Amino acid sequence: MSVNKLGKFAVIGLSAAWIAGCSTTATDTDSSTVAEDANSTEQAADTGSSDQAYGAGEDGALTSVIVDDTEAAQESSMDSLAGVETVFYFDFDKSIVRPESREALAKHAEYLVANPDARVVLEGHADERGTREYNMALGERRAKAISRYLTIQGVAASQIETVSFGEEVPVAFGHDSNAWQLNRRVEVRYE
Repeated sequence: MSVNKLGKFAVIGLSAAWIAGCSTTATDTDSSTVAEDANSTEQAADTGSSDQAYGAGEDGALTSVIVDDTEAAQESSMDSLAGVETVFYFDFDKSIVRPESREALAKHAEYLVANPDARVVLEGHADERGTREYNMALGERRAKAISRYLTIQGVAASQIETVSFGEEVPVAFGHDSNAWQLNRRVEVRYE
């Protein structure tokens, strides 16, 4: 048997296995809905907790489910960052954080320190001048500069991810100093 035919059989076999593995049937517990019991409010008040939901489990037994409100709390605390800059610009061929960026970065640091589960991605960019390799390295240096500033402010390094796009993702497509200035940046994106 030739290698080509063997490859085709392997692809067909793996595709069939994948399709068979993806098909499932619903069970009674998969499609059950969580219904709030009339006593759940009293029980929640007795325990001092209001973040519980009650529903029917197997055999009609009453079960409780703890609802995680951390995402809702994180969104409400994200309001503290409303209006805070998320794009920080750099001078030509430099990776030094500008003094005018420090106040906004301090607010990002405060948020990250107060929310240890929050994660941030620092996306470094460069203008079109220079080689692709040089601009990738420059974008990385810029993202690392912002990362160092945040860690000095007390943010855990595990909360920060840096990535460089170099010249590949411009926001301004002109070939003049104004467009180049807009492309020399680090963008802060929360996950």
